[in-house]
Amino acid sequence: MPDQTSILIAAPTGFVIGLLLSMPVGPVNLTIINEAARRGFVWAALIGLGAATMDVIYCTIAFTGFSSFFDGHMVKTSMEVFSFAFMLFMGAKFLTAKTVTAPTQLGVAASRIEQRIDEKLHPHSAFMIGFARVLGNMGVLLFWIVAAAYFMSHEAFFTSHEWVEDTIAAKSAFIAGVALGAIAWFCALSYGMSRGRGRFSEQTLLRMQRISGFCLLALGLYDGARIAWQLAKHKM
Repeated sequence: MPDQTSILIAAPTGFVIGLLLSMPVGPVNLTIINEAARRGFVWAALIGLGAATMDVIYCTIAFTGFSSFFDGHMVKTSMEVFSFAFMLFMGAKFLTAKTVTAPTQLGVAASRIEQRIDEKLHPHSAFMIGFARVLGNMGVLLFWIVAAAYFMSHEAFFTSHEWVEDTIAAKSAFIAGVALGAIAWFCALSYGMSRGRGRFSEQTLLRMQRISGFCLLALGLYDGARIAWQLAKHKM
């Protein structure tokens, strides 16, 4: 029987991370903003559903395909340092955003990959438009690889359990939480924009993006403090 404590930790963690990752204004959110006002809630929500589906696929790949890669001590240590730096980088990027941009893009090369995927797939349905937007965003896959390394190697606050235990039940609970978090955000955004742009102005979206950045930055700083404490204990 699976450990219910690990499931109870992993599921809400996945929901919060899915919600926070969906908030920053990137290709999917910009598409929903434009399409919801023009074509209504259902069309925009289907775009969000397609995006959430691809997000969950990337999350599943990261948590199942790379979990054994993190078993080695040197790899695990290296990933802890990298995840600390990556969380700070993404948090600072979201927190200091001045305009509605695509903060999870990795640059010109990533944009070209996304454009080529769009040209190959020629998505016409709302679901496939959202699916293709995330499929071409390599920043999302990189984030989930780093997230997998982080959450599977760090203990949750005030517990002796990792955020996501290396079990099928815990990973499934986390992935389900991510799906619910992403869908909740995209549906809320679709509804708000379909009812009128005033409900989700650019300033409101930027504020939400900064909240996401603050949370990632706080997580990164906590991780940095934990690494420093471990190094200090090792020297003593």
